[in-house]
Formats: sequence, structure tokens, C-alpha cells
Amino acid sequence: MINHSIQAVGLDIGTSRVRCVIGEAGDDGKMVIVGFGQAESRGLRRGIVTTTNAVIESIKKAVDEAERMSGLEAQMATVNLSGEHLRGENKSGVVAVAGAGREITTEDVERAIDSASAIQLPAGWEIADRLPQEFIIDGQDGIIEPIGMRGSRLEALVHIVTSPSAGGQNIIKAVHDSGLEIEEMMLEPLAAATSTLSDEDREYGCALVNIGAEITSLMIFGRGAVQHTAVFPFGGMHFTKDIATGLRVSIPQAEQLKRKMGCIAGYLMDEEEKQQIIEITPVGRSETRQLTKEILCDILQPRGIELLQHIAQEVASATSQISSGVILTGGTSTIRGMVEVAEQVFDAPTRVGFPQKRLFGGLLDELESPEWTVATGLALSSMRSQIREYNLGGKSPTRKVAEWFENFRGKFR
Repeated sequence: MINHSIQAVGLDIGTSRVRCVIGEAGDDGKMVIVGFGQAESRGLRRGIVTTTNAVIESIKKAVDEAERMSGLEAQMATVNLSGEHLRGENKSGVVAVAGAGREITTEDVERAIDSASAIQLPAGWEIADRLPQEFIIDGQDGIIEPIGMRGSRLEALVHIVTSPSAGGQNIIKAVHDSGLEIEEMMLEPLAAATSTLSDEDREYGCALVNIGAEITSLMIFGRGAVQHTAVFPFGGMHFTKDIATGLRVSIPQAEQLKRKMGCIAGYLMDEEEKQQIIEITPVGRSETRQLTKEILCDILQPRGIELLQHIAQEVASATSQISSGVILTGGTSTIRGMVEVAEQVFDAPTRVGFPQKRLFGGLLDELESPEWTVATGLALSSMRSQIREYNLGGKSPTRKVAEWFENFRGKFR
């Protein structure tokens, strides 16, 4: 059974690719993937829009492809929020319970979260997301769902992510100008976590590392909630540039070498493989040059270790337990040796994260890759929030506005 009235669109606007996933609500809570598309991304640097028109073109291409495949027309999308300046911090807020009989209401919870979010922001910054971790009622901690419980003092522990407002606004403008409404902006690592992590991962603690082209984001989970967020201004592009500089080849050729032949752990190759010959064409030359696979690995390995050590230091400083280990997502996580080196650097079990079979149906087989974790997670999140609204019988303000606008347009067709 597919609920055709619930149509979910995830739009992952990355620095190297724009990806779009369209899904419908299936039975058993799965999302049935009915269409997907991708396009080369232009006009973005480190998650920030540099050329609006180029971004609009990329979005249109990816969305058109997904629409053609699904036979549906995308109207609203849940979009990733990224950028190298995202910052996460943990705050708490306390309120007195106001309701009759001291029963905690939705309003009390909202007030407690608002109280935790009352922070001084630098000029031009805004709160990108507020992620409740747990609630404490009259000193009793570890409470996840306080509504309906009794008490006189409610404390909320909240993970607050802030970002410069301009970054998000320019992405929003580009999405609108490409003809889509925005249903929600969702933090990129949170979207990757939505499609890859199990409840156990979130409960026992894990570190999700999403390695993009120019930005790597880290989100640490524990006790079922986000405990720590950090963003680093490096990613897969650093490997590509190292190859381009070291071998004097073009960026596109360096990118291909990285994807097809790259390895960041020399000990995974036997002697025969190390001596395998790769042909390259240096920039501005017509004749080819030969080098061994080992030389390519020697270029990539130090960079891989350096990047992973940076992230591992951040994980160590967060002092969270990561019993479920490290989950790598994003295209760069597929470079050979990444998992093995990460396992040593983090000193924790490490795996590559994929969109989970228990969460998705339909065309999942074609998207079982860490590159699609963000786009599928965005669509899944959209589907879940629509189902919540549907079950509550209410409509969210965005949907009300969208429907009103739709009716309004209908009158003038």
C-alpha cells in the first residue's frame, strides 16, 4: 500500500553534486523511492552560494530528472543546511510548570526550550536548529517525553546549532527561484543520520562523519539525541587537489584517478598491485606519463590520516561515549582504505553508512551508496513530518499557505 497523497522530496545541494529524491509513504513506515536525479553542482563554495543562477540551473536539472523518473511534479522540498560556520552548543533552560494540577503541557515544553535557546548571538547569526536532548522534572533526569507528566519545575537540555543567516537565505532564494517551495531546512549531518543510523546507534553513542567535497560535518549521538556538532573546512576536494598538484594533472583527471585508483592505506595493496602502472596526461602536454599505484597512494595517505586525525581530536574533546563507533557518509568515504585508516585513528569500530533497507523501498538498490544518505534522509524526514500532520488532522503553516496559494492560482488558470 502506498499513500500517494504523501509525496516527499529531498533536495541535497552539495558543492560537487545536487541530488534529488522523490518518495511516497509506503505501509510499515517505509518510504518508497519513486524517482531520483542528480546534476553537477555549480555556483557553490563550501556550502555557500557564489553564483545564484548556476545553482538554480543545477537544482532544476536534478529535480527534472527525478520528476521524469517518478512521473510526479515536485512542489515542496526539504533541503539540506550546511556551511563551514555551523556551530553546536549544549544549553539548558528552566521554567515553572503553569498548568492546572501541575500537568506538563506542550506549551510548558516550548517555554523550556525557548528558555534554553535565549542565547546572545553575534550580529548576522541565527539559530539554525534546536534539538532537545532530554528533560528534567523536579530533579528527575533522562525524561524524553515530558508531556502529560506532573511536576512543578521543568528543565530542558537542548543542543543548539547556530549559523550565519546569509548562507541559508541565499540557498532558500535559489530553491524558490528554481520553482520549489521549501518545506523545511535540515542540518546536513542530521539528514545523513536519519537514513543510516539505527535507534541503537543513537542510544549507545556514535559519531557520524559526513565527508563532502569541501566540508566535513561531524555529529555525535548519545542517549538517543544529538550531543555535539562540528564542521570542518575540508573534504574530498583536498585529495583531488593534492593529486593535481603532485602529478601536474587537471582537476577532472585528478578526480577520476582518486575515484578509480585511489587508496589511502598502502598496506591493503600487495607488491604486485603497488607496481601496477597508471597512465596520466600532465596539463599542457600531449604525451602521457606513467606512474605506479603506490605513488598515487603515497600522495593520498598522509592527507587521509591528517583529515581523520582532525575529526578524531574533536570527537575526543567532546568526551561522549561512541560505543557504536564511527559511521562515514558522503562520496569521499568510498575511497579505498578510508574505513581501515579511520578505525585506527578513532580507535573505534568504523563502517560506511548507507540508506537502510528497513527504512526504504522502491528504487533503493540504485541509491545504496553513502553519496545518497543526505538526499534520502531529507526525503524520509519530510515524509515523517507529513504523516505526523496527517495523523494529527492538522496542517502545518507551510502546507496551509501552499494549499491556499494553490487554490488561488487555480482560480486564474
